[in-house]
Amino acid sequence: MPNPQQEPNSSTGLLPFPHYRLSRLQEKHGHRPVLATFNLINGAISIALIAALALVTQEALIFPSLGATAFILFYAPLAEPASPRNTFLGHLIGAIAGFLSLALFGLLDAPSAVANGVDAARVGAAALSLGTCGALMILLRSPHPPAGATAMIVSLGLMPHPGQFPILMAGVALLVGQAFVMNRLAGIAYPIWRSR
Repeated sequence: MPNPQQEPNSSTGLLPFPHYRLSRLQEKHGHRPVLATFNLINGAISIALIAALALVTQEALIFPSLGATAFILFYAPLAEPASPRNTFLGHLIGAIAGFLSLALFGLLDAPSAVANGVDAARVGAAALSLGTCGALMILLRSPHPPAGATAMIVSLGLMPHPGQFPILMAGVALLVGQAFVMNRLAGIAYPIWRSR
């Protein structure tokens, strides 16, 4: 796996915390333990913050595919799928693909697959949502694998209403914002929008 760190310079906009840069810690303690610890701390903190905010606001800011997104954002932050652009577009595409699949199969007002079980229409909606999500991410050059799970969450009826999309995207924005701050503090030139 390529090392996700870059040596910071004045043009990257990194904050001046040299003792906390992953590259320096990895020289002392090794690549794998430092990266594992970085993921442990930041994955737990980011999901805990979003879940706490969801608890306070009683909004569905937290959903399962954010876990996979958090892993990518802290494991391979310089990879194209981890960029803010791909993360935002991927989850938005997944939500839209899931909703359109629900509409096509007449499931907009149906109970979720968890509450009602899986029938033929739900199978069709789930399959179409994932296929559509993958195809659109490729066509729009915005691959973000966890977005496939977002498509499934919507098509299985767990977040079936377009009115929930802003809440869903707010959860994504909170995660990306935290990833930006923590990766930059660690000396990683995490992009503002798009990977170089």
